[in-house]
Amino acid sequence: MSDEHSHIDWKLHGVRVVPGNQLDTNTAQTPGMNRAAAINLARVGAQKLWAGTVTIHANAKTGAHHHGELESVIYIVKGRARMRWGDHLEFTAEAGPGDFIYVPPFVPHQEINASKDEVLECVLVRSDNEAIVMNLNIEPVEHPENVFWVDPIHKDPKE
Repeated sequence: MSDEHSHIDWKLHGVRVVPGNQLDTNTAQTPGMNRAAAINLARVGAQKLWAGTVTIHANAKTGAHHHGELESVIYIVKGRARMRWGDHLEFTAEAGPGDFIYVPPFVPHQEINASKDEVLECVLVRSDNEAIVMNLNIEPVEHPENVFWVDPIHKDPKE
């Protein structure tokens, strides 16, 4: 029985643990947040993923940006996130610890720490091994529209 993987040294090319205190802050940044890379091509040889952490200080918000063709998933570890998105950041939704946020490709968005005194800590995963960040100059609308989670099995609470 031939195994094409039998010549690979799994000790060097197997599972990798990246300690939380050894993340790499030398990654694309947006004003108002601190990103740190854990998993990417340079660090572990990842082919299809980028993962790391995002910290947003109390009462702070990021500049508007998008991530090109990349999909992003944000998992809230601690604190309260308010997301705004759209051509004029006209839509908004909030998320707390344990919640996941999905950001499709090319969506202009802004992360806001909804707490005045608690840091917002998140885990971030993207669909490619390099961090693409396009910082945008957007004039946000005054009063964004609240958007609720609606899918085939979750109805709009207002209906």
